[in-house]
Amino acid sequence: MPVINIRDVPHTYDLVGKGSVLVFLHGWLLSRHYWQPLIDLLKADFTCLSYDLRGFGASQPTVKTAEFTLDSYAEDLAELLAHLGIANCWLVGHSLGGSLALLAAAQYPERVVGVIGVNAGGGIYLQPEFDRFRQVGVQLVRLRPRWLEFLPFWGWLFARGSVVKPLDTQWGKQRLQDWLYACPHAAQETLLTSTTEAEVHRLPQIVSNLSQPLYLLGGQRDEIMPCLYVRHLASFHAQFRAGEEIVWELPNCGHFAMLEYPELVAQRVRLWVNQAMATPQIA
Repeated sequence: MPVINIRDVPHTYDLVGKGSVLVFLHGWLLSRHYWQPLIDLLKADFTCLSYDLRGFGASQPTVKTAEFTLDSYAEDLAELLAHLGIANCWLVGHSLGGSLALLAAAQYPERVVGVIGVNAGGGIYLQPEFDRFRQVGVQLVRLRPRWLEFLPFWGWLFARGSVVKPLDTQWGKQRLQDWLYACPHAAQETLLTSTTEAEVHRLPQIVSNLSQPLYLLGGQRDEIMPCLYVRHLASFHAQFRAGEEIVWELPNCGHFAMLEYPELVAQRVRLWVNQAMATPQIA
């Protein structure tokens, strides 16, 4: 697997396929691996780049000064694209990766030609809910004995968490491994900095000023990012205000659409990208 050093952190990535470039951004406590079924379906038509964000998967920081904010991750992405000679691309982000995709699109409009969010949304800040979410998240980061990796039950449990359609055991084991081995500083700082009131309210501002096409995919039974939040964020975009349907809801789907229904997600990604390329942008 190729590795590029970006701002003192080795980043592991995969680059396959041909055609227009799609860059896949994973979510919190995850890694690039979850995109593989989708990439396998799209690589005949698109160049597909996936990578592990700093502090997650195989992109582990070697210095203590590494930053783990969304802005810092956007800088990493810009440097990665420059290193690989990618002039323009679509960003496809899952969950927190969707927020990163929006921020990067706003900061680097000359490189990012469109954004697709998978189980991504937000813009509604309910303090009690976010307080509970942060408390649970911090405990998830702190209580991670690595011997859990050797207990079969935990892989089975992770294959059924946050999804409607149970995942294959390999994905449960992958989720368990990514949780156990994520850099603790990265996991905690990313959680805490991305869920502040200011950061949550920043998303609608970004979307309202976004010049590139935006499409959002939600799972109708996603309890982490309900479709209400997905549609709320979409409502700030010019395409939505012009009457275009930019949200697609997957029935019987939880928080991992790209693993629960990879074929349907691939069809929708292909449709959206081709549709955007054939349609003049709405200012």
